Amino acid sequence: MPSVLTAAAPALAWSLLLSGAVVILSLVPLGAGRASADFTPADLAAPRAMFERLPAWGKRASWAHQNSFEAFSLHAPACLLALQAGAGGSLLVAAALLQPLLRLAYIGAYVANVPLLRSLCWAGALLCTATLYLEGLRAVLAH
Repeated sequence: MPSVLTAAAPALAWSLLLSGAVVILSLVPLGAGRASADFTPADLAAPRAMFERLPAWGKRASWAHQNSFEAFSLHAPACLLALQAGAGGSLLVAAALLQPLLRLAYIGAYVANVPLLRSLCWAGALLCTATLYLEGLRAVLAH
């Protein structure tokens, strides 16, 4: 099925780009945690082995970083499906642009140890991704 670009295409492309950027930005608190745990060049041989030396917030930063990859691996195909299927509408645009913002807030809430906010950001971002899948599927079935 050929791609049909809609007015939502820029929002979907930005969502994909910004979601990838969130994964990269999740390295910042992780790097800070490693720095506070006296990361040395010798740790490059096995950076995950130093996990136990991380402070509590550094461990949460590591978990947030890992979760960022998981969220991106779900969100990227949703963006691509909606883009390829020619999905559109204000709900889709809102969900596409809100997801990376919620994921960024999720990282901050995780590192700062604010579990309720972290959980709300996680659930909200997942709901945004689900919306993209549903709207993409709706567009495919409409063709």
